[in-house]
Amino acid sequence: MTAPEPDAIVWRTSSYTAGHGNCVQVAPAPGRVLVRDSKNPDGPAVAVVLSTWRTFLTTVTD
Repeated sequence: MTAPEPDAIVWRTSSYTAGHGNCVQVAPAPGRVLVRDSKNPDGPAVAVVLSTWRTFLTTVTD
């Protein structure tokens, strides 16, 4: 699997950040979700496989 081109990545910030900037951003990528610190958009991102991301979302939203 190849990494997405940086220009093709569309980052989203949680609506829960309420303009404070203390949140994570997520972006879809082939077979995974990318996660980064919203305060450091040029810093590293963590790639999480989709099954793990789904488990995480289920855990935090239940």
